[in-house]
Parts: sequence; structure tokens; C-alpha cells
Amino acid sequence: MFHRKMMQNVHPAPENNEDDLYSGYNDYNPMFDTEDLENDVALQQAARTSHGRRPPVTAKIPATSSPRPLATGFGSKATLTSSVGRPMTGTIQDGISRPMTAVQAAGYTKAAVRGSSFDPLGQARGPASPLEKKTSDSLEERMRQLEKKVNELVEESCVANSCGDLKLALEKAKEAGRQERELLRQREQIAPPESINLDLTYTVLLNLASQYVANEMYAEALTTYQVIVKNKMFSNGGILKVNMGNIYLKQRNYSKAIKFYRMALDQITSSHKQMRIKIMENIGVAFIKTGQYVDAISSFEEIMNISPNLKAGFNLILCYFAIGNGEQMKKAFKNLIEVPLEVDYEDKYISLNDDLHTNLLIEAIKNDSLSQIERERKSLAEEYIMTAAKLIAPAIETSFAVGYDWCVDAVKASHYVELANDLEINKATTYLRQQNFNQALETLKMFEKKDSRVKSAAATNLSFLYYLGNELEQATNYADLAVNSDRYNPSALTNKGNTVFANGDCEKAAEFYKEALRNDSLCTEALYNLGLAYKKLNRIDEALDCFLKLHAILPNSAQVLYQLANIYQIMEDPNQAIEWLLQLISVVPTDPHVLSKLGNLYDTEGDKSQAFHYYCESYRYFPSNIEVIEWLGAYYIDTQFCEKAIEYFERAALILPTQVKWQLMVASCYRRSGNYQKALEKYKVIHRKFPENVECLRFLVRLCTDMGLKEVQEYITKLKKAEKLKEIREQRIKSGREGKEGAARSRKEGSGDSGGTKGERLSAKLKVLPGTNEPYEGSSSKEIDASYADPLGPQPERPKTAARKRTEEDDFADEELGEDLLPE
Repeated sequence: MFHRKMMQNVHPAPENNEDDLYSGYNDYNPMFDTEDLENDVALQQAARTSHGRRPPVTAKIPATSSPRPLATGFGSKATLTSSVGRPMTGTIQDGISRPMTAVQAAGYTKAAVRGSSFDPLGQARGPASPLEKKTSDSLEERMRQLEKKVNELVEESCVANSCGDLKLALEKAKEAGRQERELLRQREQIAPPESINLDLTYTVLLNLASQYVANEMYAEALTTYQVIVKNKMFSNGGILKVNMGNIYLKQRNYSKAIKFYRMALDQITSSHKQMRIKIMENIGVAFIKTGQYVDAISSFEEIMNISPNLKAGFNLILCYFAIGNGEQMKKAFKNLIEVPLEVDYEDKYISLNDDLHTNLLIEAIKNDSLSQIERERKSLAEEYIMTAAKLIAPAIETSFAVGYDWCVDAVKASHYVELANDLEINKATTYLRQQNFNQALETLKMFEKKDSRVKSAAATNLSFLYYLGNELEQATNYADLAVNSDRYNPSALTNKGNTVFANGDCEKAAEFYKEALRNDSLCTEALYNLGLAYKKLNRIDEALDCFLKLHAILPNSAQVLYQLANIYQIMEDPNQAIEWLLQLISVVPTDPHVLSKLGNLYDTEGDKSQAFHYYCESYRYFPSNIEVIEWLGAYYIDTQFCEKAIEYFERAALILPTQVKWQLMVASCYRRSGNYQKALEKYKVIHRKFPENVECLRFLVRLCTDMGLKEVQEYITKLKKAEKLKEIREQRIKSGREGKEGAARSRKEGSGDSGGTKGERLSAKLKVLPGTNEPYEGSSSKEIDASYADPLGPQPERPKTAARKRTEEDDFADEELGEDLLPE
């Protein structure tokens, strides 16, 4: 019935309207006019019947071909929906009219609906709302989160340890332990014990013990390891007894360390071969620490039989050396040089053709990580063999030379053939340390016809030896041979610079030092000598730069610190000089010459108290320095403590008994302090030793006059005779000097400028000899004392001549030739 009523209002389209298929689409659709819904008869009838509330049945909906206009009370056309709620064909859906024909383009409409836009993909609606997070508060979920947190804490602890922050690593490990215990308590409440994560517990405890060891908390670490070891649920806990043994070894509890190593060894199967060998090495080392060499030999021999390695072979030699078994030392040395090195030698880095690809590949693998490991392993093997040869050579034969020759022959028969030449060089070096220079020279001269590398090393040492013997010609020849054999040998270039410097050519010497530094920027000998050469050339800024660079490399070198202080003193910067000398006495606190120099600088600056302190310290360590004694005596006189000054002047008189001025100073101190009787006695003693001393006689006359003694007339007579004799002597010296000067002028006018005569040269030499009135000098105050340990390497001290006074040039030469010429 409702359907018939609706059909009565439907007006079919006129047939003559075929030209305008889309007419009416621009009209306003009254279905969206919510204000007049109450006046819509069709809608109200549908609402009052059950047809409007009937649920849609899609399968039963008949297909429609076109919308039918419905005449409403408002006189406009409206599109009807079906009785089941589905919009009819051609109705507007979501602001877009559906096309009437099947060939209509999707999304296209001619009608422009208010507020609508062209959006076929529905992009204007925006993205979909995010998924809601799962908010599960179940106990199982909380335990999973807690387990995740424990793992994160363990990882953070390991990362902090690798970064060096040991304290933070320990805190994280402890926090992981607390969280893991909380997790165990919660899991025990809801699950049987079999469901506990044992791997997590093991990881947490092991990390905690490791962090205790890293922080040197050994008692806590042992307790934690005991918890793991005693828990039978941890199948691999027994292996941690190795770690416990390591802790006892660090604590020097060797018996317990051996006990735990053996317990760990019993629990490790033979399939873990390398681990068992390492544990046996630890057992052997622990036996060596306790002096049980026989037991240590058993451990190392077992290792050499199962899987020989360099470390075990070397330790075996040490044990045999400790018990003095020469034959077994030979056997162990042969076993050491037969250990397979497992390193490919340099042949694979040599290109046999001109293939560009092959050459690039060889260049790439020359310095890769694998080749570096090979070089380190080879270097370690050579170090073990060299050390073992030097150790056993005197013990396996009747003499050092014979034993060393046996070692060299054994090495030549092995695959370490190149090492034999180095052993020969080392033999010569050992002769040098034994002060056997002739044997060292003979040994080194055998290498003059060897290959260039060995020849350069031998010639370098020969140049060094001849220089020490002050044979500059031979030293220069061998320095040239060393440089020609290997131009890139920094030691050879440094020696060549030394010989050139000794001949007075500082500029050329500096060039050789700079070339040595270009070949090896860490050649400290060349850098030190270059600074001294610049100092000699008065290029102070460049010398300062050299020594500052050297100080960065050798921060605790006494010689470098002294040179820096000396350069600042030359630059007239006493404050900086004092700073460097203070650093120097922190390195050598008992050096008396450095202390006296500090006292001198403080005295120059006017700080008498600091000067007195350092002069006293210098006197305490070396009470024979006349300059220090003189300053301290003068200081006490200035401060009116003449009695204390007597002690210092008496010591000076003991050191220099032929110089009268120190004894006169003692008598003067008695006189200044008011002790005239002792002063008179001292002057009489001086007069008996030096009867012609005018000053002593004058004081005797004055004291006898003041004291009213009868001897005054006797001393007056002696004083007159002494003064007259002194006057005659001075006139003779003056006339003789004038005669010599006149003769020298006449010879100069007659022969021209010929460079001086033998007499002049002799007088020039005599000028540097210490006179009778000059104070004794124990060492030069301008350069560093020879008592310093040379940081540039062990070498014999340069011979010093005693026939003339040391000059600044001599001190400079002693320092700049501090060159370690032993093979690298």
C-alpha cells in the first residue's frame, strides 16, 4: 500500500528530454533540509510504519536503473531511498552524486554540491587513528619487563667497564643483582622452581664477580664465585675456579692458586685443549713464584710435549737456568727455536710481476690487521730467543763467548737465520757493558762485509766506540760507512752529526740531526742534540722549541728539564728557570748542583730565605762545594752569626789547605765575635804556615797593639819586611810582563800576523789552569752534572781530561754525545 502511494507521486521523464540527461542535478536536494522534515509526508508515513525500521537485506534488494524524482509539498524533486534503507541509484552519498550510467567516470559529477570537493580517494579524511597500546597489568607481563630490565643493566655494566668507568660498572652490576632477586621472588609465587631462568641468574652473578675483580674487591669476588661454584644447578660453574685461582695469584697466595687451578683442570675435559694448556701455564708460573722449579719444569715440559709455544718454552729455560742444569738449558733452547711460528714470511708481500691489480692487493695487505699480528708474533719470538741466548750463554759453556757462539750456531740452523746477525751485534753490546772494548771492536769489525742492514748497525756501534776513545778520524769513517750502508738509520745519522759537531761545524751537525728526525720523529737523541746545537749557535728560540718537544716525549728526563731551565736563564727569565728547576728536583731531589743553582737564582731575585734553604740542602748532600760553603759563611756573617760561619770556613780550609784566605776568614770570625784570644792564636798559626802573608801580619800587629802584648814590635818588623818583599816581587812581575809584550809586538811587526808563537800558546793554556787563589770547582755550574742517569740509553761516560780546567765547551760536548748507539 505504501509502495502504491509512493508510485502515485512518481512522474516519468518525458520522452522529448533525451538531449539533457543530467537536468536537475544542480537543484538543491531537500533531503538535507532538516528544518522541514516534519512537513515531509512520505518520511512521516515511513516513520509511523514498520517499513522504516526493517533491517536491510542486501541480497533481496532489486537492482534499480535510475532515480525517480518525487514531488514533495514544496514543489521540488527529491530522490527516494528504498524501503530497506539503501540509497537508490543516483542519490548523493557523502556529498558526491553517484553517476547514473555504467560508463560514467568514477568520482565525476556535474552537480556541485555545497561544501563538497573533488576527492575520489578520500584523502581529506586524514590518517587512521593509531592503535591503542596494550595495557595488560598481568603478573606475567610484569615479570617479562623485569627480566628485560635485568638484561639491560647487565649490558650497561659491561659497557661501563669497557669504557673504564669501573665504579659505575659495579653499581650497575649490583642493581642487576637486586632486580634479579626480586624477579625470582615473584616467579616463585606463580610458577614451579623448574621455570626459573638459570641462565639469567648465572649471567648476573658472573658479571657481579667480574666487576668486583675489576675494582680489586677480591674478598667479595671470591664470595660471589663461591655462590656459583657451589650451586649444582649451574652445569659449567666449575670452570670458574680458574678465576678464583687468578684472584689468589694476585693476592700472592700461591698455594691456594695452585689448588684451584688443579681443581679447574680436573673439571675441564680434554676436548678443551687450549684452555687446559693455559691453566697448566698458570700452574707453572705459580710454582716459579714459590721457588718450586722442579714442579714448574714438569708443567712446562708437559705443555711442550702436547702443544709447544714460545711462552712455555721460555719459562722452561728460566727454570733450568734457576737450577743450573746446562745440558737441559741447551735442549730447552733448541725446543724454543723449533716452535712453529705460524707466520707467513715476507715472500708473499713481494710482487713477482708488473700486474697492477696484484701490486695494489699486495700494498693493501702489507699493513692490514693480519700482517700486524704476524709482525707482533715474530717480534715476540725474536725477543724471547734473544733474551734466552743472553741468559744462558755464560751458563752453558766455560766462557761467555763460547756459550754465545753455540747459541748463534743453533739459531743459524733454525728458521730464525736472520736473527743470528742480531745475536752477534748483541754479543758486541754485551762486551761493551763488560768494559771489554777490544773484543767489542773485533766482533763488530766482522760485519763490515755483511749485508747493508747489519753493516750499518755494526758501523754505528764502531763509530760510537771510537768517539768514546776520542779517535775522531776513525769515528768519522765508520759514521760515514753506517750512513752509506743505510741512509734511513737514525742512529747512524745522529752519530754522523756528533762527529761533525766535534769538528766545530754546528750548522752541518744540525742538518744531520734534522735528517735523523725526518726518518724517525721519535729519535730522542737526535732531538736532544739538535737543541744543543741550536743553543751553541745562539738560536735560543729554536733550541727552546726542541727541548719543549722532547719534554713532551720524556716528561721525567732530568737532562731535558735542566736544559729548559738553563735556556730560560739565558733568556733572562729567572721565574721560568726557577719553575723548571723545581720540576727537576722533584725528579732528582738529592742533586746538590741543582739545589745550589736554585739557591743562586733565589739569591739573585733577592729572596735570601729561599736561597739559604736550597744552599743548606745542597751542602747537606755535598759538603765539599766551595761556592756553597762560601755563600753560607757570608750569609751567617751578614746576619751577625759569626760563630756559625766558623764551621763552614774551617771545612773550606780543610778542602783547600794551601789557600790562606779560608783560614783568615776563620780568624776574622773569631775577631768579629769578640773572641780575641782565639783570633790571636789562629793568626799565629796562619803566620807559621804562611810567614810572608802581609794581611795576617797586619792583623797580628793590630791585635797585639789592642791587647798590649810585647810581641807587637816583632810583628811590626816582620810586616815591614814582608811588604818590602811583596813590592819587589810585584815590580819584577810587572817588568817581565812589559818585556814579553814588547818582544811579542816586535815579533808581530817582523813576521806579520802568523797566528802566535809557542810561548803564546803555552801562556794561553796556562790561563785556564786554576790558580792558587781560585776556589776549587767540583763540577761546572753551567751544565748538568755527569752523575745524572742518562735517559737516552745506557752508554759509557765520555772520558774527561784532568790536565786542564773544564770549560763550557767540554760540558756541552759531554751532554750532546749522550747517544745510545746500540742496535734497535
